[in-house]
Amino acid sequence: MTVEFVATPLGAPLAPPAPRNGGVDPALLPAFTVPRGHEGLLDRLRAPDAVVLTTGQQPALFTGPLYTIHKALSAAALAAILEERWSRPVVPVFWVAGDDHDFAEANHAWWIAADGTVAGASLPPRPPEAPLTPMYRELLGPAVTDALAALERDLPPSEFRADTLAWLTRHFRPDATVAASYRDALAELLAPLGVVMFDSTHPAVKRAAVPLLLRALRDSALLESDLAALADQLSAGGTDSGITIGVGATLVMLDCRLGRDRLLRQADRFTTRRGKSSYTMSELEALGASEPERFSANVLLRPVVESALLPTVAYLGGPGELRYLALTPPIYRRLGVTPQQALPRWSGVLVEPRVTRVLEKFGVTLDELMQAPGPLEARLVRSQLPADIVEALASLRHVIEASYEAVGRRAAEIDPTLVKPIQGVRHQALAGTHDVEKKLVQHLKKREETELAQLARARAAVWPQGKPQERLLSLPPFLARYGPSLVTDLLRAIREWYAEALEGAPAPA
Repeated sequence: MTVEFVATPLGAPLAPPAPRNGGVDPALLPAFTVPRGHEGLLDRLRAPDAVVLTTGQQPALFTGPLYTIHKALSAAALAAILEERWSRPVVPVFWVAGDDHDFAEANHAWWIAADGTVAGASLPPRPPEAPLTPMYRELLGPAVTDALAALERDLPPSEFRADTLAWLTRHFRPDATVAASYRDALAELLAPLGVVMFDSTHPAVKRAAVPLLLRALRDSALLESDLAALADQLSAGGTDSGITIGVGATLVMLDCRLGRDRLLRQADRFTTRRGKSSYTMSELEALGASEPERFSANVLLRPVVESALLPTVAYLGGPGELRYLALTPPIYRRLGVTPQQALPRWSGVLVEPRVTRVLEKFGVTLDELMQAPGPLEARLVRSQLPADIVEALASLRHVIEASYEAVGRRAAEIDPTLVKPIQGVRHQALAGTHDVEKKLVQHLKKREETELAQLARARAAVWPQGKPQERLLSLPPFLARYGPSLVTDLLRAIREWYAEALEGAPAPA
């Protein structure tokens, strides 16, 4: 029995992206991370008609939650399908968002321990007063060694355990940054599948992007007006982008004394939100020429920068990303950038054999398991009540209902004011039968503790801490149990999913 991949149903039909002119700027090639032995991936990018299909994520410990892998494999799967259709190189590219500064999102990893419970490790939190250092400059520090040791303790013996730990140890080192460790670990894992890591903080990328960022600053008032109008339009139609358009807030971030900071427009100057550093447009232009690495795009501008720098045909994102990407069309128009199509990544659950066995044993569905604990357990325990007790309780309730109904009718003839008290006593009698059943179920629960524990462990594997599996659990423990074939099997399943979703879809005009 192998791992089963259960996809989340698509909410809408999948429309294929349209081709565009190809060709990657040779000046950007150093920003692509290609492990030794996979230099052929760069040759594909050098092809004059090459286009890319992208996805991306901010860096995190031990490659982050599973949806990071789902994104990367989605890009590989759909790129392969498009390459067959178009007969030209379509390269899957993973945009490593190393400018991100949210350390609380990056400093931890979760997994299922050998005893079936949710476990994890984290790096020390950033002090509240500390600068918001981008992840490409944030060192992992010595605590990463303790995090690796915690994971090692929780991994059960397996033939793939040593290789998985060696892979992580090569990259997640105290002297490595959060972004570099993440990028290089994913590069080693995914290069054999054709996925290329793109370092968005590489000096070549910063130099290429800064003219567009400066233009976004010059046009910030117009962009704000455009975005506010579209946000109102979307809201009126019942769509929430999840993004608040702040008055005076530009789409550009600047790395200053307090770390990565939003530039706010104030009269004829721009001021950083936290640090209160103030600049004229001319000063920012000079800074862009001398220190382009200090500039970065916010979440709405980032996909525009991506499409301006790379011949991107589509970006694959999760539900939250697709919501806010609906707000970006005015930015593309205002800045004169060809938009890539926003498409859903594969989303789903990795169902291990141990979970499948529990589902089959108890006769429950995956959807039932992925609910808050309580109702399912009570139903299963209640199903263990002896048939004669269930029958006796049902008979008792029927007698109570029928008898009190007869008494109520006669009492109403004697004195209508007696009806309400009699109904109250009836409710108490029925409640008594429910109390009896509840006590029986409680005692059965004590008897069935072993089986209920099995159910709890199965739920933790697919719905850990009451959250979707892909948003919490990390990949390495799955690799340690099932080996690299898990990733290739998942890629195959995702490709079949995209092929089925695109079947019969009309080609773009």
